[in-house]
Amino acid sequence: MSVPAEATARILVAGIGNIFLGDDGFGVETVRALTGKQLPEHVEVVDIGVRGVHLAYQVLDGYDTLILVDATARGEAPGTLYVIEHDGAGGDEPPGAALDGHRMTPDTVLALLGTLCAGTGGQPPRRTLVLGCEPASVEEGIGLSPPVSAAVPEAVRLIEELLRADEPGESASRATVGEAAK
Repeated sequence: MSVPAEATARILVAGIGNIFLGDDGFGVETVRALTGKQLPEHVEVVDIGVRGVHLAYQVLDGYDTLILVDATARGEAPGTLYVIEHDGAGGDEPPGAALDGHRMTPDTVLALLGTLCAGTGGQPPRRTLVLGCEPASVEEGIGLSPPVSAAVPEAVRLIEELLRADEPGESASRATVGEAAK
């Protein structure tokens, strides 16, 4: 008896950010907190940091769902969390994206995926989500601001909820934490 494809779909949770730029380290800190949790075998959690090229090539390993965890400035109060579904309808690869591997933003990586998949025969993830947190400061310095640090446990809870929602028979919540908190 074969296992349904949905039951074995691989999920990658990737923490993005620079720990030397204050709240930009939110994604890295969140995946560190998540690694201590009991997660299903089909879920892989990685600290990507600033290695955008590494993320692009890792995604080529074949994931059904990609969850990027990153500081995301959208004009709300620091510590506000967002769940954003990337529609995949991006433009072409941004100019110079492949030239500077240390400055590849998640948007650049997602745009580059189309080119990489065409060259390798790979498939991009079926679904890409961004779990973002509004930063207070991305100035030089190590450590998260108090509101962003306080958002990490809630971000871990949200990721666990997203992972459950990606299982067969579940449905994902579409509201952002910021909307729920208002």
